[in-house]
Amino acid sequence: MKKLKVAILGSGNIGTDLLVKTMRSQVIECTLFIGRHLNSPGMNKANSMGVKTSDLSIEAIERNPDSCDLVFDATSALDHKKHWAVLKKMNKTVIDMTPSGIGEMCIPAINIENCLQFDNLNMVTCGGQASIPIAHVIGKTQENVRYIEVVSSIASRSAGPATRLNLDEYVETTEKGIKKFSGCDETKAILILNPAQPCVDMQTTIFAKVEKPDMKRLRAEVDTMVSRIQEYVPGYTLLVSPLIESNRIVIMVKVQGLGDYLPKYAGNMDIINCAAIAMAERYARKTLTVPGS
Repeated sequence: MKKLKVAILGSGNIGTDLLVKTMRSQVIECTLFIGRHLNSPGMNKANSMGVKTSDLSIEAIERNPDSCDLVFDATSALDHKKHWAVLKKMNKTVIDMTPSGIGEMCIPAINIENCLQFDNLNMVTCGGQASIPIAHVIGKTQENVRYIEVVSSIASRSAGPATRLNLDEYVETTEKGIKKFSGCDETKAILILNPAQPCVDMQTTIFAKVEKPDMKRLRAEVDTMVSRIQEYVPGYTLLVSPLIESNRIVIMVKVQGLGDYLPKYAGNMDIINCAAIAMAERYARKTLTVPGS
């Protein structure tokens, strides 16, 4: 079966985990893994899998434009702005793993089909992928949603240099995504890097202030949404079903990873990467007209 050729730009934790997931896919394959240092752990992993590597950053694609049809950008929000200027001229479809906020926000459980028309797709943030589907359900089932707050706690060891560099962008992009998909104008996002040992799984709590909560409808829709997310993120689970506490709606989810590159506690990396793979595979099925697309 023919596969869509993809390049991964960025050889850190996110890029390397994406590599493992990509090579397991039936419809996409990594034909170029790009970083800045040939002896980095990510590059060594790619070499061990027989994947072509380069330390030339975006120039690797410029020199060999036929090497890929789609690019995962797993670098930083600042770097993505530079990369997109180049990749747009080359007519490449890009899935942006950074919180740059440049492309169309993609939450597969909500808008995967609509995203097929765009050439730059932004996967928002790990906290966004975990919380926005729930915030979307809150906005869909409740009237007069006055405020939504999202608090994500992740293992400190799962946060690489790019994640730490992009903390301001993380907050801004996550809040923007919650507003877009929930319809609530007042939102807040918080990320906690938990240094606990042993490392904790990712947990995300969604708080919402609603004048007259319809809890029966909310619980049914949340269960449906959780099942939808689990189709591409198996480790996504509902820890606390919707309840009322201190005059606000509270919902809590947990995400455990597949353990492809980092241990299973790195659910924050898995949820955004699994979402990106789901989008790339849907794009591949459309592009390659794979039966069943």
